[in-house]
Amino acid sequence: MERLNKMVSEKPIVIFSKSECCISHTIKSLFYDFGVNPMIYELDEMARGQEIEQALSRLGCNQTVPAVFIGGAFVGGANEIMSLHLNRSLKPMLKRAGALWV
Repeated sequence: MERLNKMVSEKPIVIFSKSECCISHTIKSLFYDFGVNPMIYELDEMARGQEIEQALSRLGCNQTVPAVFIGGAFVGGANEIMSLHLNRSLKPMLKRAGALWV
């Protein structure tokens, strides 16, 4: 868990993903469309990716990917991110985290 905390504190936006996951790809694309440069960890390409996935599961991630952290705080997966986007709350969160300047 300590390793996970260190990883999510390194950048304003951190996304845990799997390279072949289409839902993860969609969420990453959404952030890129905003002009945000998130730190992305592809769990299936990491030497200790399973350990991180287990830590994400302990945080309460039902589906462990995508898992999005904004400003060091766990926000959720695809459903939560899309809900925030649709109700226009995502962009202000990105601004507060220092990931978006427009």
